[in-house]
Amino acid sequence: MLRFMRQQAGNWLIKVLLGAIVIVFIFWGVGSFRAQRGDRVALVNGDQITLDEYREAYNNLIEQLRNRFGNNLNEDMIKMLRVKEQALNQLIDNKLLVQESRRFKFRVSDKELGHAIMQIQAFQRAGVFDNRIYQNVLSRLRMTPEEFEIAQKEAMLIERVTNLITSSVKVSDSEVKEWINWTNASVNIDFVRFDSDKYKDIKPSSEEIKTFFEKHKENYKTDAMVKVRYLHFDPARYRSEVSISDEEIQNYFDENQEEFKTPKTVEARHILLKVDQNAGPEDVEKARKKALNILKMAREGKKFDELAKKYSEGPTRDRGGYLGTFKRDAMVRPFADKAFSMKAGEISEPVRTRFGWHIINVEKVNEASILSFDEAKKKIQKKLIEDKAKILAYDEAETVSDVSFEGDDLLKSAKERNLKILTTDFFTKKGPEKGIKNRAKFASAAFNLAVMEIIDIQEFEDGYYILQVIEKIPEKIPELKQVKEKVRVDLTQEKQEEKAKEDANTFLTALKSGKSITTESKQFNLTPTTTGFFKRNDSIPKIGFDREVSKAAFQLTPEKKLPEKLIKGTKGYYVIQFRDRKTPEFEEVEKEKTSIKQKLMQQKKARVFDAFLAQIRSNSEITIKEGFLE
Repeated sequence: MLRFMRQQAGNWLIKVLLGAIVIVFIFWGVGSFRAQRGDRVALVNGDQITLDEYREAYNNLIEQLRNRFGNNLNEDMIKMLRVKEQALNQLIDNKLLVQESRRFKFRVSDKELGHAIMQIQAFQRAGVFDNRIYQNVLSRLRMTPEEFEIAQKEAMLIERVTNLITSSVKVSDSEVKEWINWTNASVNIDFVRFDSDKYKDIKPSSEEIKTFFEKHKENYKTDAMVKVRYLHFDPARYRSEVSISDEEIQNYFDENQEEFKTPKTVEARHILLKVDQNAGPEDVEKARKKALNILKMAREGKKFDELAKKYSEGPTRDRGGYLGTFKRDAMVRPFADKAFSMKAGEISEPVRTRFGWHIINVEKVNEASILSFDEAKKKIQKKLIEDKAKILAYDEAETVSDVSFEGDDLLKSAKERNLKILTTDFFTKKGPEKGIKNRAKFASAAFNLAVMEIIDIQEFEDGYYILQVIEKIPEKIPELKQVKEKVRVDLTQEKQEEKAKEDANTFLTALKSGKSITTESKQFNLTPTTTGFFKRNDSIPKIGFDREVSKAAFQLTPEKKLPEKLIKGTKGYYVIQFRDRKTPEFEEVEKEKTSIKQKLMQQKKARVFDAFLAQIRSNSEITIKEGFLE
């Protein structure tokens, strides 16, 4: 049972609580509260990184990737993304930043630390810090308050170092102008495309096919395959064995009140007149007077959504200023305070936030509510049954696992408990074709086993599994006769590609010698096409999204109308020729100047911080345990 509880450190409740506690932990990978545990994997200027710290950072990254890629995340992808190296580098950066905080003589007082912890919602009841909840949450996470407070203090120190390094970053108006010019400039080109699949008369000989196969035989290697027998401990099978008392339901209801609360929400529209945070009094007042004029029109009966479409400078302008339904903490404080003090149908006086002046129109107010015990009872009962059924499923899986060391033992244990042993067909690293929900995870576990080896209990979405590989087929290079047709197709495509490239180069050379694109195109039965104007990050008219073509096009000028070399695009080989170029009218993008400046500021801060981190890394003594990242 204890083993099961350890496994459940990742269940939904713990994940919610941990996420609510310190999102900064995942961002920074802070884990120094385990610094005295486990084996050392690295030294950073004499400070050690332990195996436990590494595992925590690694698991955080895996969880983030799993949320992003779902079942597509497999061992190959993990290796490709170099997650092990990422996790260790994250910890090394942490150590360096904490060391820098000491060099800068930064301190976090007990009062500051206590205030920060008391603001964490996971430790609050009705908006007030509750020490009993604090102790209970940390206990479930198997952390002491001391461990948690050390980690929280480190996160705060790292944040201070970051703020110090980036606080002096500024973005000038000339940088904004340069960015606008680079981003909004547009170009118009003529192009001819040579498609490889138009060369239909290519027919490779048997000797050519044989030579091509010998040269590329590794490309035709068959996939390794395994065959697995397994036991599936599905919690659904154990539900009938579970009984839940009224007292258990009542206790859950009492201890998890937040789960049954629905906070107050507001549905509203707004009109935003942007004002820079650092704007002078005259600019602020000018925008406020404009907001008052708009407010006057709204209160005289003009439709608010139409006014928003005409005057608002925010991203919701096209939706008539519609913000949807939101909670108080979803909006900046001055805006939220005003919106949540209004009644449905009211229109506010102008409200100033860091974004500018807002006029708020509240359309609907949804008051906070809480489910009664009777309303929540069925939901709680179902949840407790699911939890206990999982425990029973795991307990039985653990019992079978503990007595199964060889194939015969697994079969015997299954027979004694009337459990059905299932066997897959042979499958590749993509996983079994049928019967398994998480194919990739199942395959990943199976391919790490030797023949007849039994793996520890695996938890998938639909329960627990015990796997045993009973047969393996290694990858191998087939005989040519088995893959001849595929080799013929591949060779044909390569020859078509070579012919298209050859003709395109001949065409480009002719244009460079002064030939007309129209005249020369006729030699290849092609017709030049004009794209029309497009920007750097736009889809190119009549071509589509093609980074290589776009990059080459913006290097052309009236003096240099042709590219230096051929362009290999996503759909073939392109020869392009400059036609015209337009620079943006700055008045058109002036209203976006503030948001552009903020975006450039964030990018510049990131570059400055990365450079700072690279510098302190280069001046530090960092040693990693030999072979650890292999």
